[in-house]
Amino acid sequence: MIKHLLFDLDGTLLPIDLDFFFQDYLSALSARFATTIKPPVFQEKLLASTMAMVKSDDPNLTNEEVFWQDFPARIGLSRSYLEPIFRDFYDHEYRSLGNNLPPAGPVRTLLTSALEQGFTVTIATNPIFPSYALLERLSWINCHDLPYLLVTSMEKMHFCKPNPKYYQEILDLLGLKAEECMMIGNDVEEDMVAALVGMKTCLVTDRLISRGKSKIKPDYTCRLAELSPIIRAL
Repeated sequence: MIKHLLFDLDGTLLPIDLDFFFQDYLSALSARFATTIKPPVFQEKLLASTMAMVKSDDPNLTNEEVFWQDFPARIGLSRSYLEPIFRDFYDHEYRSLGNNLPPAGPVRTLLTSALEQGFTVTIATNPIFPSYALLERLSWINCHDLPYLLVTSMEKMHFCKPNPKYYQEILDLLGLKAEECMMIGNDVEEDMVAALVGMKTCLVTDRLISRGKSKIKPDYTCRLAELSPIIRAL
């Protein structure tokens, strides 16, 4: 019986896509360092360090530790110099990026309804951002104050999507069995891979991402507006 729901954030609950990251987010962040390093170079190195997190398979290092071991050396600036600027960016420019998003629709109603039905909830976003950035993104859909069991951030997690160990780590952290969980997301390769650890899966197609590399068939497929009846029937 399904007791716990895992929701992807970007492209599933939050109406943003890859263009948001590659245009708005990276442009705004790199501008903060423009006097020190040219924006295209900064963006290239930031993405390389992000990929270092995604590819890491070391259970002894959090994603945050992987990033801060990699990025300062790659860019030639110290963590003590970089980190306060990152934090100030998230408190100011990053916050304003939420003003440009399309309406999210009744996402809060969806989540609160699931909680009222007795399900517990994890925000299972790819953990390449700090927790305060994720809470800020959740605030863009007015869902930052709900009683999630876990929001997967770079500080807490040791693996990233699409590594199945990411989903196993969630199970281990929460003391849950895979057969009690359903992963809900819009990315075939990153979200449906939860099936490999035994979770049920639901593919949300509003902002579908499929690279044609996965043969995993989701247990459910729907638009976000069609998700509530599926949850009620679990």
